[in-house]
Amino acid sequence: MFSDAVERQAHLSRLIADLRTAKVELLSAQCAADRLRLRYSPKEIVSFGERQTLERALASVHALSRYFAQIEAQLRQDEERNR
Repeated sequence: MFSDAVERQAHLSRLIADLRTAKVELLSAQCAADRLRLRYSPKEIVSFGERQTLERALASVHALSRYFAQIEAQLRQDEERNR
């Protein structure tokens, strides 16, 4: 039983550390996107950007959006249950 409690605490500690790391990395990605947005129009990016790079970036953004939409939905469910 003690081992389960220790493993659970270690798991939670890793989860919290991973969330904090992801927060910093996502903020960095958001800043990079803002730099592009402020410097170039979508038309310039499509006209002069490498198509494969743009497609991969879009695939990443869509995957992140789907993942965080699931988290948001779960958060809302938890909020509703706790009311």
